[in-house]
Amino acid sequence: MSTTTDPVAVAPAAQERLSWPPLIALSLGYFLVMLDVTVVTVAVPTIRESVGASTSAMAWVVDGYSTVFAGLLLLGGGLGDRLGHRKVFLTGLGVFTVASVGCGVATNAATLIASRLLQGAGGALLVPTSLALLAAAYPERAARAKVIGVWGGVAGVAFAAGPLVGGLLVGGLNWRTAFWINVPIAFLGMWLTVKYVPSPKARTGGRSLDPLGQVLGIVGLTALAAMLNEAGTKGWSSPVVLGALAVSVVALGLFLLVERRLETRAEDGKAPLLPPSLFRSPGFSSSAAVGVLLNLGYYGMLYLSTLYLQNERGYDALGAGIALLPTVCMAVVAAPLSGRLTARYGPYVPMTAALLLGSVGFLGWLLAGPDTPYWVLLFALITTGLATPTTVPAATAAIVQAAPDESAGVASAVFNVARQIGNAVGVALFSTLTAASGDLVPGLHTAAVIASAAFFVGALLALSSWRAAKQRAAAS
Repeated sequence: MSTTTDPVAVAPAAQERLSWPPLIALSLGYFLVMLDVTVVTVAVPTIRESVGASTSAMAWVVDGYSTVFAGLLLLGGGLGDRLGHRKVFLTGLGVFTVASVGCGVATNAATLIASRLLQGAGGALLVPTSLALLAAAYPERAARAKVIGVWGGVAGVAFAAGPLVGGLLVGGLNWRTAFWINVPIAFLGMWLTVKYVPSPKARTGGRSLDPLGQVLGIVGLTALAAMLNEAGTKGWSSPVVLGALAVSVVALGLFLLVERRLETRAEDGKAPLLPPSLFRSPGFSSSAAVGVLLNLGYYGMLYLSTLYLQNERGYDALGAGIALLPTVCMAVVAAPLSGRLTARYGPYVPMTAALLLGSVGFLGWLLAGPDTPYWVLLFALITTGLATPTTVPAATAAIVQAAPDESAGVASAVFNVARQIGNAVGVALFSTLTAASGDLVPGLHTAAVIASAAFFVGALLALSSWRAAKQRAAAS
């Protein structure tokens, strides 16, 4: 039985003074997971030479992590709701730490790939549970909005700063330090979690989670992520890509049938891993869709931006990372601001405004060419860098608010699955565009228009949810 007290005091005055240790503890775990999505991208040539990896093996070193992460997120959220979020969070952080050590000592490609896959599994356990723990530690709505803003901002900075951090570590020390740096940060996160983070009660009694739904969800999402990761290099007509698509469609179709049947009939004493009724809430469905569109546009363009700066403009890995600093640094300002705006106006106002800003900002990439002055690119870098970390905390708050408290872990998992799918779709789609054009710049321009359209559609979804929320409030 936990003796940890709720860090948020009952008195309103105390609520305004946030307790920082729980937020720091939970943000550290999310920081590590998001950092390791991109930190290895600039170290690929060095790692390949060091462990003697083939091109295919290196693709799994980079993409296998995200594939497993996306495939297991729903399971991580469901286990947290069922077994206790803090227990699952600490387990995930421990698995991630052990896997990071495995990456750091790997001397061959097989060990490195296995360790990266294990990292993804640990991340899938700790990310959805970290948000559920935040919601429990900060129950007051305004405080919760603020801390989600910080939490989301930390993750945004980590993801976008990965290439820069990797470039600094690889250039100054060696590629293994990109993994060893995780260990002390993870131990600090564990200590702070045990000492300061409340342990909400797990659901007791009732039905158990269905193993068939878990297997189908894992297979379907893993196959989908693998298809999208492979499409960017092998092409959309590759037998591997088409096979993964077929497996994904069948598995996810069966998953939806199983989950719907369990929810409606409550048979066999099992609870659905992902209750389909969650998607009947406009706020839930639209926020999940925004997650896909957001990452499709921003992180797809971030990938192309790195290629543009290195291949077209001649920047080295570190120089490209420094050039992208304006977009990365915006998260430091935007995410806390988003939390404050969400606390004051609700999630849909900042979400709509930020997505519209990003939609306009992506069009700035239409000015990019072989000899475009760097300062011309700053408009696109800064506006999209502001828009994305402003949207993430607001959309996260919206999807959590739309779900029952007992489904907070699953709601967080759904949003992160949506974002991971957006990542993979954006990178695969935009890679195909540049390959098809035979020239990076025309492909970059086409991708910028698609990213702008994705953000605009996301803004329309947020606006529609905002109007629906106002109508419900007026009717009640």
